Amino acid sequence: MPEWNPRNTNRARTLRNAAPPAERTLWQHLSRKQLGVKFSRQMPVGPYFADFLCRDLKLVVECDGESHDLRPDHDARRDAFMQAEGYTVLRFANEDVRHNTEGVLHMIREEVERLKPKPK
Repeated sequence: MPEWNPRNTNRARTLRNAAPPAERTLWQHLSRKQLGVKFSRQMPVGPYFADFLCRDLKLVVECDGESHDLRPDHDARRDAFMQAEGYTVLRFANEDVRHNTEGVLHMIREEVERLKPKPK
């Protein structure tokens, strides 16, 4: 496993610039607090980089391309690490993001509402 640097902005920038079309599409809907909470792209969570991270809710959204089909063990370890750190991880296939964007956004909205602190 590569050494983790919490301020590895060069790696994050590289990942953002190389984002596949599905990630770019999803970012158009998650950026600028469009779902009522702030998401950031390619943010470090331990030794991993989350595609999208809402720090306030500890919510990670991942877009999975074909390469993820080839490494399910890596994704399982990654998800287990994030969940052990208190994060909720939502994974969506790139295909779903491209062809069912509204359905994906609906699921993310539901999770955002579930995780938001309830007024007393």
